[in-house]
Amino acid sequence: MNALMLKTLTIGPAVMQSPMSGWTDLPFRLIAREKGAGFAFLEMILADAVVASSDRTFDRMQTLPEDRPLGAQLVGYTPESIAAAARILEESGVDLIDLNFGCPVPKVTCKGGGSAMLRDPDLARDIFRETVSAVSAVPVTVKMRLGYDDPSGDEALGIAKIAEDCGIAAVTIHGRSRRQGYSGEADYAAIGRIKQGIGIPVIGNGDVTDGARARRLLEISGCDGIMIGRGGIGYPWIYREVAAALAGLPQPAPPDSEEVRSTLLRHIDLQIQYTPRQAHLLLRRIACGYFKRLPGAAEYRARINAAASVAEIRRIVEELSPHFSHQPCSRFPSVHSK
Repeated sequence: MNALMLKTLTIGPAVMQSPMSGWTDLPFRLIAREKGAGFAFLEMILADAVVASSDRTFDRMQTLPEDRPLGAQLVGYTPESIAAAARILEESGVDLIDLNFGCPVPKVTCKGGGSAMLRDPDLARDIFRETVSAVSAVPVTVKMRLGYDDPSGDEALGIAKIAEDCGIAAVTIHGRSRRQGYSGEADYAAIGRIKQGIGIPVIGNGDVTDGARARRLLEISGCDGIMIGRGGIGYPWIYREVAAALAGLPQPAPPDSEEVRSTLLRHIDLQIQYTPRQAHLLLRRIACGYFKRLPGAAEYRARINAAASVAEIRRIVEELSPHFSHQPCSRFPSVHSK
């Protein structure tokens, strides 16, 4: 697979990390890029908070020159607020604006946002038009589910056609409906039907836990790129596996104990550097994420969750057994992936 071209933006390899609330902060993104991610998103951003210049929102947008290319995903409820926020984010220096039409969380959908947008084509058209007009250079994309209640993909295809007509550069499809949540398996064939129905790039998303699953998604859907969601939590090596799969190359060897240890220790150091006040609580779940594929994971998690300080968490990681190896993972930690 060649690099993905979106207006003047080139994403290569076409392996993207999705925005995930509470996860895809600067340390997470830096580790992902070091392991092969071609693109990463900030955590999902509320359009109204951007327009209101919320300090908390802008604190979560910290970045570095090496944190590029970088996307920002907006969730909102009116064309005016979403377009205004997109203009501000472009001026802040992000490389891509994504519109959230996929969030299944009730506190978002009850207000008409996220995946509820799939039920209102007229509103979707107004949002697409105003947002594309509001920015001058960066591509605008949209991420959606197959449908609100209907898993066939018909709702998503209808919205995707409107998006294409309005100048949206690409669509990302998560292969489940809002009603399905994260149950069952993502429907790659339905993603393929949407790909066949529009002319702009389609990025596939859902259940990609390793290179083999990425290859399956590509072969069934014919998608133009792959977005990693929960599969990146605690296993940043997934990006190089997916990149190899897309390039038709042999799968790289899984990380050995020293690489896992050194990567997690680097993640700890980055967390202390960039989120010092929250580092202790954040590192509990971060470290547990790295342990999810390890033999004896329950024991490690118990020790981490009982740790009274960042220093104690670091000691536990430094003492990791030199004899473990990562195992295939079919289950995910609980997370709101947008």
